[in-house]
Amino acid sequence: MGSLMTPDNFQHIIRVANTNVDGKQKVMYALTKIRGIGRRFSNLACKKAEVALTKRAGELTAEELEHLVVVASNPLNHKVPKWFINRQRDFRDGKDMHLFSSMLDNKLREDLERMKKIRQHRGLRHYWGLKVRGQHTCATGRRGGRPNLTIGRK
Repeated sequence: MGSLMTPDNFQHIIRVANTNVDGKQKVMYALTKIRGIGRRFSNLACKKAEVALTKRAGELTAEELEHLVVVASNPLNHKVPKWFINRQRDFRDGKDMHLFSSMLDNKLREDLERMKKIRQHRGLRHYWGLKVRGQHTCATGRRGGRPNLTIGRK
């Protein structure tokens, strides 16, 4: 990138939470490649883990990387506010947690299956492949939906 000399322990690709992370990017932006971690949460996790935001991801040591993963997996233990996490009051156990990577995909799949099972309106719309959040479907959203479904005019 911009530096003339790269350190001996620089890694170009880092494996974090089952995701390949680019080591040439700054730490904050490199962590956003992990599903479930955005820019704001990544910034907060770096600050709580006491990792310099000016570092590149490939320059991180193993313990810094481990500390980042610990902060991301248990943000409430590191004084991150409840409203900052992406899974508040889980349906099954009522706990607050921050999900990322494959945990996020599993919970999303479980939620959709639960909605379909109890025949909730949202679950049925997901099952049919229609718009879920109340959008109009008369003129838009004609691609990729249900086959042989004709949407007539009013």
